[in-house]
Amino acid sequence: MATKTRITNPRTGLPRREFLRLLGVGAMGVALARCGLFEAGGSDGLSANGKRLRGIFPITQTPFTAADKIDLDGLAEEVKFINRSRVHGFVWPQVASEWATLTETERLAAMEAIGAEGKKTRPAIVFGVQGADLAEVRRYVRQAERTGADAIISLPPSEGATPQAIVEYFQALGKMTELPLFVQAVGNVNVDALLEMFRTIPTMRYAKDEEGDPLGHFATLQEKTGGQLKIFSGGHGRKLIDEMNLGFSGSMPAASLADLYAQSFDLWQEGKFDQAKAMHARTIPALDMMLDYGMEGMKYILCARGVFKTYGARKPKDQGFASAAAIVSGGRTTTLPMDDKGRKALDDLVQSLKPYFRA
Repeated sequence: MATKTRITNPRTGLPRREFLRLLGVGAMGVALARCGLFEAGGSDGLSANGKRLRGIFPITQTPFTAADKIDLDGLAEEVKFINRSRVHGFVWPQVASEWATLTETERLAAMEAIGAEGKKTRPAIVFGVQGADLAEVRRYVRQAERTGADAIISLPPSEGATPQAIVEYFQALGKMTELPLFVQAVGNVNVDALLEMFRTIPTMRYAKDEEGDPLGHFATLQEKTGGQLKIFSGGHGRKLIDEMNLGFSGSMPAASLADLYAQSFDLWQEGKFDQAKAMHARTIPALDMMLDYGMEGMKYILCARGVFKTYGARKPKDQGFASAAAIVSGGRTTTLPMDDKGRKALDDLVQSLKPYFRA
């Protein structure tokens, strides 16, 4: 008697009969998203400029001159680098961009420089618009519109703000513009707050989820929004493979190694799962070594890759976002000095990764 072969889907590991059963249930979209078969929510989101809001969207770093002035030419080069690296998006300025050290004048000028370069390139441009008050936020929103941004992102007013105050802030922000809105979920931005914003803010269809357990939140957020809330991760993309398997729409690591993450993401979408895992396994040790040198380490990698001319960082200010800052630092409270030994270590790291870089 012939032995029956148990046919499974290579991506999900589900038996064929169980896979087909899922196709017939009312919660099909959620079930498939959990299996990682396609991006949760179905069709990819597009900005008004026709750019996809999906993939690796690095939180980009801010270059400063030797005189501690913002280097607008360096920011434009960073946009070109992200484009050459075939990375999917460009986000600025958030915590890893040292946003709290920037003046309003610097931010507006930088948005102009990034927007001008972004119009010539493929990656979607997402501008951070958090500010001291709603009047300042509105000025950043208007600049985002004027410079052709594809979307905006904002931190909450503070990590200690109540969920209700956070919802009210984002509701006010959502009324300012038709640009797609990413909510950066930190502090008290819990699942219920995200769901309330989804219900009451038509442009809020994206979240960078860094609060608590994003992998654990995902199924609930997808079920409660019919798969229409697109979830990006933070945490330097450490759990990217697990996130893609669930159906996350993307991740927001730092810019320094963004093309390695983008390759993992692209390989996964092509069904080359083992190759995606191998690339990610190569990326995380490099990430940890870079983070040992803190913000200057992130920037030095960009210097070594020919993007920035300097790697100095400004003295951090109290942002009111301690947990977000801890995520950026990888949980480190101290860093190694960027002396000759440190620079040599990171130079050697870049050399070892050159066969895998796209740019």
